[in-house]
Amino acid sequence: KKTVSDASGLTCSVGVSGDKTTAKFAAKLNKPDGLTVITPWEAEARLADEPVTELSGIAKGIGTFLNKYGVYKCGDMKKLPIGILAKRFGNPGRRIWLMAQGKDPEPVTTIIKPPKTIGHGKVMPPGTHDLRTVLLYLQHMAEKVGTRLRRHNFQSNHFFIGIKTEAGWLGMKTKIDFTTDDGQVIYELGRQFMQKYWVGQEARQVQITALNPTESRQQDLFLDNTHQIKREKINKAVDKINQRYGEFTVAPMPVIGRSEMPNVIAPAWKPTGHRKTI
Repeated sequence: KKTVSDASGLTCSVGVSGDKTTAKFAAKLNKPDGLTVITPWEAEARLADEPVTELSGIAKGIGTFLNKYGVYKCGDMKKLPIGILAKRFGNPGRRIWLMAQGKDPEPVTTIIKPPKTIGHGKVMPPGTHDLRTVLLYLQHMAEKVGTRLRRHNFQSNHFFIGIKTEAGWLGMKTKIDFTTDDGQVIYELGRQFMQKYWVGQEARQVQITALNPTESRQQDLFLDNTHQIKREKINKAVDKINQRYGEFTVAPMPVIGRSEMPNVIAPAWKPTGHRKTI
């Protein structure tokens, strides 16, 4: 058996020969962290009484089409000739026919691709025009991004800083001369952005995203990295404390107790790995 995560971020345990559809079904039974084992030879029977619309990729449109042929549950699918679905939807239709019977040809994917971005954002309190409040939230997000970069051994020198206003997103992409995973450095980019672009509009949401993160690089031996080395030691110590006693047990003073809105789980959430986004 292997423990895997599907696109919805839920975990399950399936046989090595298990298919992706059955894995997703198993993932939903005891979420978010429960363990459900469905062997390949049980898949068809376990899916038989489930509505076809519970299958990934079958929404109202395809569901209505299937209902016209008396297919409401997965177990009804075998009564429908595969050719009808193939004629209407092509190869995806053939896959749907197999999916409903626990025979999805697409295997379970256990390898998570490297991230293209690592970011955090938060909705602001209604009617926020205060610069200090906006900077507080930006600092909170900067520390979150830095923590996640370090946790997964990534750094970046390319960041997006943005604020959602009544007129839409106000943002910029900025590059620095070196890669970093330090929340303090990332926050400084946010502060510079505010000074340059923000003129007091209502701030509805903030966002900081590390673009194209790469694995941590070796420091330049010919530059004076004394301050950077000191920051790395501090961050390492802080991370160890926070991993043991909880997020932001140790944090910059302005952040502690000032930005306690609950984390919201995004659709791409996974229990482990860089895709556990907030």
